Amino acid sequence: MEPVLIVLVVLVVVAFIALIKTIQVIPQASAAIVERFGRYTRTLNAGLNIVVPFIDRVRNRIDLREQVVPFPPQPVITQDNLVVNIDTVIYYQVTDARAATYEVASYIQAIEQLTVTTLRNIIGSMDLESTLTSREVINAGLRGVLDEATGKWGIRVNRVELKAIEPPTSIQDSMEKQMRAERDKRAAILTAEGNRQSQILRAEGEKQAEVLKAEGEAQAAVLRADGEAAAIRTVFEAIHEGDADQKLLAYQYLQTLPELAKGDSNKLWIIPSEVGDALKGLGGAFTGLTGGANGSAMAAPAAAPAAPPAATQVPIDPAAGPRPLDTDTKGSARPRIDPLREYRKNDPEQ
Repeated sequence: MEPVLIVLVVLVVVAFIALIKTIQVIPQASAAIVERFGRYTRTLNAGLNIVVPFIDRVRNRIDLREQVVPFPPQPVITQDNLVVNIDTVIYYQVTDARAATYEVASYIQAIEQLTVTTLRNIIGSMDLESTLTSREVINAGLRGVLDEATGKWGIRVNRVELKAIEPPTSIQDSMEKQMRAERDKRAAILTAEGNRQSQILRAEGEKQAEVLKAEGEAQAAVLRADGEAAAIRTVFEAIHEGDADQKLLAYQYLQTLPELAKGDSNKLWIIPSEVGDALKGLGGAFTGLTGGANGSAMAAPAAAPAAPPAATQVPIDPAAGPRPLDTDTKGSARPRIDPLREYRKNDPEQ
């Protein structure tokens, strides 16, 4: 019984292993290559697949999704003999698992080497300035060459991107200086434009302010002149309506004399000739009042009016010379009073 049991156990194990090898489950977006006695038989797609155990062999599984492969920086010489380091990124997808397995030994390495050689050919026909500003042209050229070469490998190159283009350090310093100079130039131009615009606006504002100020002063002068004219007209009408005589005008002249003498720096001031005439009129008014009162009081005892004495010259001031005399109501001779002369003689500062 023991040998039979051992045989049964071995058969069960072999059947289990054969069952495992017979059933092949392929995940989605994947493919598997089946070889029978070392020869390609078929490609297993996603799902449950049955193979002949111990006869068919699944060689490898291939991912059919799009892959991204970055390549390390590659030194490339430009047309103007400058060495630049360029990093590239390839987006590819396996479309034929059989061709990717049997047409090329390692399609990743083949794509990398093909990218490097194609990139050197493209960059070698361009200068540094064109290389830095023509990424789209370089990408399109790389994709065209790679897509044509990898088509027979069952590979489709979807995109090629230049991740970085690094010129030499000296060139980078020169480029930074150039960019700094350009920016300083633009900044200077913008500053000059701003100053020019501000000066124009300031000049326009000052011009408008001066015009408005002149118009305001003109209107103020017109209004001031109209006010003064109205005031003079009102005073003139009031004087004529009040029928002011010479006595009132003389009194007004006397009231203005203290105003003329105000001020610490007034050493000499001039009185118009009209003031003297007004004072004479005022003196005559007071003389008339005084003479009228005395005449009425003396009318009774006086028998006949005495003849007025003749006017004589009395020298008051040797420097001034003789001046005419006035006669009061009693007939006595007295010197004529000049208000300006008396004011100057009595003022110690004159």
